[in-house]
Amino acid sequence: MYAIIATGGKQYKVAEGDIIRVEKLGKEAGSAITFDRVLAVNNGSLVVGNPTVANATVSASVVKEGKGKKVIVYKYKRKTGYHKKNGHRQMYTEVKIDKINA
Repeated sequence: MYAIIATGGKQYKVAEGDIIRVEKLGKEAGSAITFDRVLAVNNGSLVVGNPTVANATVSASVVKEGKGKKVIVYKYKRKTGYHKKNGHRQMYTEVKIDKINA
């Protein structure tokens, strides 16, 4: 059984027991969270929502919050002496999928 959920502007295919990294949710480790934007559920037969599946939720618990790997952003224009180096680390929340309620 799996579900497709939407959070943080992205879509994730999840099954019970999966650990995924989503955009920062601002929750403490160990707290519970419910994703109610379930786009599709497959439990033998695929049910696709329009845009979401009615009465379907995904329960999860927060494992930790952190920062991703550093991405280097380098801007350069030739012959002018212009170059700019910048780094970025995206914040994330790691969640463990407990149950798919469909």
